[in-house]
Amino acid sequence: MKVVRFETAGEISFGILDEADGGGIEIVELAADPLVAGFDTTGRRLRLEDVRLLAPVIPRSKVVCVGKNYADHVEEMRSETGGETPEEPLLFLKPNTSVIGPGDRIVRPEISDRVEHEGELAMVIGAVAKNVPEDEALKYVFGFTCANDVTARDLQIADGQWTRGKGFDTFCPLGPVIETDPDLEDARVVTRVNGQIRQDGRTSQLIFSLARIVAHASQAFTLLPGDVILTGTPAGVGRLEAGDTVEVEIDGIGILRNTVV
Repeated sequence: MKVVRFETAGEISFGILDEADGGGIEIVELAADPLVAGFDTTGRRLRLEDVRLLAPVIPRSKVVCVGKNYADHVEEMRSETGGETPEEPLLFLKPNTSVIGPGDRIVRPEISDRVEHEGELAMVIGAVAKNVPEDEALKYVFGFTCANDVTARDLQIADGQWTRGKGFDTFCPLGPVIETDPDLEDARVVTRVNGQIRQDGRTSQLIFSLARIVAHASQAFTLLPGDVILTGTPAGVGRLEAGDTVEVEIDGIGILRNTVV
């Protein structure tokens, strides 16, 4: 099931994508936020092309991120951020004010000369989770979406920690949908800039599993419905310049597309 958050006629609603009679895709409007109220519908159907898709979730409290979760990315960043492959998931936070949706603009801050893309799979938490065991962790996940952990790499390196370099407004594009039941055993994660492939990894290459990540994060933070967890990026991170179009595509979920200004 693909869940969307959208705007039409100045109103923000939630919906489920469905095939339209005669072909194409329609949105079945939901009565309320499904994270709160489930999947009751209003009975209204809208054409996808008649609405503007928004970030499918606005985190109520936080975006939790995992660093260095692909071996090839650990190697490519070794000379700049140092360190070996972590022994447990390496966590950091992005503020919820960094979240934007599909089609929104990534804004390069004037104080950075090196803004980079990091395409990732993201998990959306669906229930309060604290100290959950790994074998039950995925029960707390509502669904999955595409994410771009945009990073001001020069500031990350200069600061010696990651909060400022990864926390600017617009530095966490999410979307276009939340897929509640994708096949993620070996899903392809691709990042393109202006149509050219920059990153090409697979979820099977994650160092720490999705369940391990949720369980580990819940030891530190109480995870709330609507919180988002970014699971790490494969090798191939690179610069974004004004005018670029960056796409993150994940099998079974869709394409998150944003422009840079």
